[in-house]
Amino acid sequence: MATSKQIIDCLIKRKPTERMGLFELIWADTQRKWAESGYPKDSEGNPVSPCDHFGFDMDFACDWWDVLPLKGHLELVEESDEWEIKRNGAGAALKYWKQKSGTPEHIDFRMTSRQIWDRDYRSHLLKLDPSRINLEYSKKQIQKCRQQGRWAFYGHMFVFESLRQSMGDICLYESVLLDPDWIHDYNRVYTDFFKMHYRYLFENIGIPDGIWMYEDLGYKGTTFCSQQIYDTLFFPYYKEMIDFFHGYGLPVVLHSCGFIEELVPRFIELGFDALNPMENKAGCDPLRLAKAYADKLTFIGGLNVSILESGDRQFIRDQVTALAKGMKDAGASYIFASDHSISTSVTYDDYKYALEIFRENSSY
Repeated sequence: MATSKQIIDCLIKRKPTERMGLFELIWADTQRKWAESGYPKDSEGNPVSPCDHFGFDMDFACDWWDVLPLKGHLELVEESDEWEIKRNGAGAALKYWKQKSGTPEHIDFRMTSRQIWDRDYRSHLLKLDPSRINLEYSKKQIQKCRQQGRWAFYGHMFVFESLRQSMGDICLYESVLLDPDWIHDYNRVYTDFFKMHYRYLFENIGIPDGIWMYEDLGYKGTTFCSQQIYDTLFFPYYKEMIDFFHGYGLPVVLHSCGFIEELVPRFIELGFDALNPMENKAGCDPLRLAKAYADKLTFIGGLNVSILESGDRQFIRDQVTALAKGMKDAGASYIFASDHSISTSVTYDDYKYALEIFRENSSY
């Protein structure tokens, strides 16, 4: 029987294999809630790794390292019993819930002009800084993946998501029109920054099995920018980064939330090897994508998480079965996952049931 690594290697390369793959992002809040309903805990009372418990075929094998200009900077601005506002190393003040996960609310941004970028932030990103990376943690993670036969990947955000968290959406969208040279400079600096630090990872921890690039490029029904803007200001840097990874023999998975179907032909031209999560709630149709591009991309995700949140076992069975069968009928290399992540609205038993149904239908 093939190992998880062998299964994913075949799927990513779109070669015949015995079954579909399995992966998922499960919120920490969800794991803690499930721990009250039978989900196992470790010796310290924390929920065990979902990868270990559910037998996922791939796992994140690297620390999510600090990519902000002012490394390690986190200033408490304001707090209440329920939330806190923190200013990060790019000068952005973000509001976080204390007792639950979620995307932080954007409050305030200091990086609002090319002059501020040049004066306060740019110089901090020009040289390799090994202290940004937790080598010991990352070494343990990739060793664990190797021992368990899982497909090990490194990953991080890239330039578009970095821009959004550094200067905020309003400044970003104004600047792509009013100061595109600043956007180019930011992207140039960060592309070099990521290449330096990934090279350091490869040399000091080892070469993984693949890379995930986290870039949310759309929202409900459309993309954040026109394809012309992406082509002019962003995709040349994507191509450079993908070529860098391919130079190490590494396939690259694009994670992008939102509606991105109109960009998929460009993703293929840029060299992406797989697409995640095909957010159904935002308008993506995973089966439509599979029918159109099964010979060019591997697909990860696509199950509308509201199906799992419904608690309706027959509905879950029907939809999971239809997705798996549809992917096989399209001739697609497929890795089963939700269309974003598993929220606290999904029960432990319903998620286990969904995996049971998937496994019944996962053989090619």
